[in-house]
Amino acid sequence: MSEKIKPYKDSELSKKEQVTQMFDNISGTYDGLNRVISFGIDIRWRKKVVAIVNKNNPKKILDIATGTGDLAIALANTKPEKIIGLDISPGMLSIGEKKVAEENLSKTIDMMLGDSEDLPFTDNEFDAITVSYGVRNFENLEKGLSEIYRVLKPGGVFVVLETSVPTKTPFKQGYHFYTKNIMPIIGKLFSKDKTAYAYLSESANVFPYGENFNNILKKIGFIDVEDKPQTMGVSTIYVAMK
Repeated sequence: MSEKIKPYKDSELSKKEQVTQMFDNISGTYDGLNRVISFGIDIRWRKKVVAIVNKNNPKKILDIATGTGDLAIALANTKPEKIIGLDISPGMLSIGEKKVAEENLSKTIDMMLGDSEDLPFTDNEFDAITVSYGVRNFENLEKGLSEIYRVLKPGGVFVVLETSVPTKTPFKQGYHFYTKNIMPIIGKLFSKDKTAYAYLSESANVFPYGENFNNILKKIGFIDVEDKPQTMGVSTIYVAMK
């Protein structure tokens, strides 16, 4: 399970504390590196998430592990009354707040420091909840998903965009070579945190993607669960309802 993987293997900090430290360290280069590492395709994947959320005509959206706010900003196109972008990294949120202001979306999007496993919201509060490349960083995956289920309204939609591993040859072999050998090198070239992108690739490889993640969602109580592999399966969009 992903919660066994820690960014800094010799640290006595919890995974949650290490993830916070790691993302604070790479916040300044995170957006640029994402574009390079994904060849810019992550923008297209986020647009698909927005289209799925838009079908529900949400008035209030929660974007968990919002990071620098890319998905929260894109979700503004659904014309909700309010979007809350929540993250445990002050560094990432600081970048995100600047981007939100530049897009003149400060009245629509609130960037909030918070823990996905202890959400500061009431039951049944949100019409839609999203997580983009964040669930594999949860310290306790099922606890985080249970909290998401709690604050989602009945009939609300939960959409996850997360890395996955291609299953077909030669894409599977190419993916493993790229994430193990190339991605950490790119990260080291552009980031002061030398272990961050090695951790991100390692955590992606052990995340319970596909049907395994579907089953966890169903165990929590979500219904109408489906997965939509993207670009030969290097990422997957999961859609679930309450």
